[in-house]
Amino acid sequence: MSSAMSSRICRFGPLDVAYDERVLVPRPWTLAQSRWAADVATAAGPGPLLELCAGVGHIGLAAAVLADRDVVQVEADPVAAAFALANAERAGWAGRVEVRVERLERALQPEERFPVVIADPPYLRTSDVDRFPDDPRLAIDGGRDGLGIVRACLAVAARHLVPGGALVLQVAGPGQAEEVAALAGPGFAVGLRVEETRVVDDERAVMLLRSGPDRA
Repeated sequence: MSSAMSSRICRFGPLDVAYDERVLVPRPWTLAQSRWAADVATAAGPGPLLELCAGVGHIGLAAAVLADRDVVQVEADPVAAAFALANAERAGWAGRVEVRVERLERALQPEERFPVVIADPPYLRTSDVDRFPDDPRLAIDGGRDGLGIVRACLAVAARHLVPGGALVLQVAGPGQAEEVAALAGPGFAVGLRVEETRVVDDERAVMLLRSGPDRA
């Protein structure tokens, strides 16, 4: 890819991941999200994984490799999407990865269904993004309340999970997890329920939400 001369490489579980200063640097702790998603996928029905807000693709790709699954990755930033494609090729997974450079709301056909959805959306409040000057704003700004893109991920997952399917969602700590729990359910993302939340620290957590078995 065109950024090859300036790209850096980090180890992320089973992967060597390329990135540069234009994209969000892979966080080592997010490998826990990949591993959890892989565990969930191992017990799930057939079909590819879906990753929303994929960035350079490392979280969903690691889950796919660990679970031996295909994966569809959605990323609006073409620079990050190009890295996602390159990282899939580097991992020997290029034939099993589809990267869609598109906004979440337009990336999927109505009939598409997935057993597991993975998402690491921008989840900081706009007022907090200046705390992280080295991070691309597009990758971290979740809007006024931090939940703008989270809401979109919940809505997409609710529409495209198979009955009983799982969303493995990264959020900004236990406080935001409580806000997400209030969003999921009949009032918003019909059929999703929070099954478990794993807290890393005050600013980082991963949630498992599941689609109801009788969802239409």
